[in-house]
Amino acid sequence: MDEQTTPVRQQHVFHVKKLHRYLTGRLQSVSENSQFSLRQYRYGQSNPTFLIQTPNKSFVLRKKPPGSLLPGAHKVDREYLVQKALHSIDFPVPQPLLYCSDTNVIGTEFYIMEHVQGRIFRDPRLPDVSAAERSALYVAAVEVLARLHSVNLTKLGLVGYGKGAGYAKRQVSTWIKQYRASAHKIIPAVDDLAVWLSNNVPPIDEKVTLVHGDFRIDNLIFHPSEARVLAVLDWELSTIGQPLADLTYFLMPQYCSSHLNIITVLGGVTGIEGIPSAEDLISIYCQCCGIPPSLPNQNFFTALAMFKMACIAQGIYARSLLGNASAPNAAEFGESVEPLVQLALKIAHSSSLDVQVPDRLFLQSAKGYAVLQQVKEFMKQHILPAQKEITKYYVKHCDGPERWQTPPVLEELKAKARVAGLWNLFLPSVSGLSQLDYSYIAEETGQCFYAPEVFNCQAPDSGNMEMLHLFGSEEQKKLWLEPLLRGDIRSCFCMTEPDIASSDATNMECTIHKDKDHYIINGKKWWSSGAGNPKCKIAIVMCKGKASGSIRRHDQHSMILVPMDTPGVRKIRPLTVFGHDDAWHGGHFEINFDNVHVPASNILLGEGRGFEIAQGRLGPGRLHHCMRAVGLAEHALELLCQRSGSRSTFGKRLYQHEVVAHWIAECRIAIEQVRLLALHAAYILDTQGNKAARKQIAMLKVAAGRMACKVVDCAIQVHGGAGVSDDFPLAQMYTYARTLRLADGPDEVHLSSIALMELRDQLGQIAAKL
Repeated sequence: MDEQTTPVRQQHVFHVKKLHRYLTGRLQSVSENSQFSLRQYRYGQSNPTFLIQTPNKSFVLRKKPPGSLLPGAHKVDREYLVQKALHSIDFPVPQPLLYCSDTNVIGTEFYIMEHVQGRIFRDPRLPDVSAAERSALYVAAVEVLARLHSVNLTKLGLVGYGKGAGYAKRQVSTWIKQYRASAHKIIPAVDDLAVWLSNNVPPIDEKVTLVHGDFRIDNLIFHPSEARVLAVLDWELSTIGQPLADLTYFLMPQYCSSHLNIITVLGGVTGIEGIPSAEDLISIYCQCCGIPPSLPNQNFFTALAMFKMACIAQGIYARSLLGNASAPNAAEFGESVEPLVQLALKIAHSSSLDVQVPDRLFLQSAKGYAVLQQVKEFMKQHILPAQKEITKYYVKHCDGPERWQTPPVLEELKAKARVAGLWNLFLPSVSGLSQLDYSYIAEETGQCFYAPEVFNCQAPDSGNMEMLHLFGSEEQKKLWLEPLLRGDIRSCFCMTEPDIASSDATNMECTIHKDKDHYIINGKKWWSSGAGNPKCKIAIVMCKGKASGSIRRHDQHSMILVPMDTPGVRKIRPLTVFGHDDAWHGGHFEINFDNVHVPASNILLGEGRGFEIAQGRLGPGRLHHCMRAVGLAEHALELLCQRSGSRSTFGKRLYQHEVVAHWIAECRIAIEQVRLLALHAAYILDTQGNKAARKQIAMLKVAAGRMACKVVDCAIQVHGGAGVSDDFPLAQMYTYARTLRLADGPDEVHLSSIALMELRDQLGQIAAKL
């Protein structure tokens, strides 16, 4: 602590014993006979601040400076009031403990607050930390600022804490007066800037929040080892006003480094490795506040921030001349005034500062955004309210043949969706949506198991329709694709087999051979999803032709259309997933094909083209699965947070247990990571095609399944026994999430593929021989 404090400076000496007597009995651990020491903090240019230490506890005292002061400045009573209000909602501020208005105790008003142990960075360049930590610290700071600007003034009892609307205009007037009251010489640039600011106050100056007034890195206490703000300090200038004034003041160092010797005491951070750009910090701030991603009138507020800093610097210098400054380097600030004002004038007349920050890295088209809003509204109005009725249907008929039927309410919802134009959204040629557009929609529908079917976007039909659209003949499209697109029939996909390791599809034993104008199919398939639905009329079956030494392993397989009523097609049994037959999904059937004869015209694309077709099907299909998993995880995290906020154990809410709080944080991180990976894969699919996106899709497939399992598992753990019951959807969610790690290929196969593709990318032709 010695490097932060110094013996009390001569101009700030007061009667310590008198303070000790006053605090005895008023502060815990301060007694008449206890050891009591006091040192002054080296830093801080406004209200003098002191460290009080007793054998068991440390406190911080903050007081007015002695002597003649500017009108309205150094209001320590306001600091105490706002910190007390913010502490009541767990906002990171030191806990205020006592306020004293009796000037007879130490000569001025003062207040006492708790001492917060942590890191304070005096240099905004953060020279002593890594680039990664610099970034994290700046992000943590701007997130806290966004949180401050989002607090409810009414609940805090701070509605009358400031004058409200018209803040920018008042700030210009206030700082002009403050400057003139402390100026030691004439600086023409100051007058020029004052005139510009007075003439350019934004016409809309009505938005108000609680503002700090001096929000800088060096007014924050960070955790000793984590990038987390423990306390926001120095609330002297806090009031109710325009939040952009706080944000641009915080961003001020971003515009300093490229301009002459401004202020060694302030520094500039532009170009420092790891420190986010102003645009990135603005984007994070807007996202945290839930506001449009732009800063109107940024030039004005940035120039105002610099004018304000120049006026503060002038006031500090003026106090140094009077001998009552709070810090020993106060005289240096006089040299900062003119350079700051000159820079502010340059920014004021610049057209390059105002930014429009995109709210998403991967933006939907205008149509995609509009359809997403329609889907959200349809989900809210129709699908989510119907979930209980749909679930009751399957519970009621769980042991009867009706369970394979589509519930009437679901059919009604499908009719409404079709009338609303929310139909076949997954297929770009029909919907006019890109894969990126649809990815956001898939996430939304992932929050409800039944939602994809309402929009005729359910698996496996969506993948089958994609295949027929891409590879089907005109006759095949007319016979099967058109009724599928209308929702008149359903389909299944038969690839996995029970007697071989299907993770290597070349192991497949279901055979196909041609006999004149027919193909004959023999073999077993299982996990044929959707086959139990009475509307399932067509199966796409992957088969292996006769092996030949001249034919490559991946050129021996074909896909063929097999009507479900063809003689020799037998549904053996529905498989169960964790004990459930998934009748709502049409089940997952074992199907035998015994000498099944189908016309030669039923072959898709041609003999030996099976793997080629599979890749065309699985790219978008895997993406859609994974984005639905993101939506599912969002719902699971929502349930987790609700439960942790409503249940208590061992004297506190569940979320107050650090392990649960960390689960929440880790789940949010994992969801955001997978969403970005999915959107990047969608972007590559749209711009470069399926082949180019293979690695992105494979990475996504692994990451999404793992993420969904983790999030749902955490939610189950927080729900306890209820989490594995049917009272909540979490057990069913886990079934889906865990199955996703096997469907369309197990994680291990994807990992091997990713490694090989990465080696080829890194090593070129060397790895091509692997």
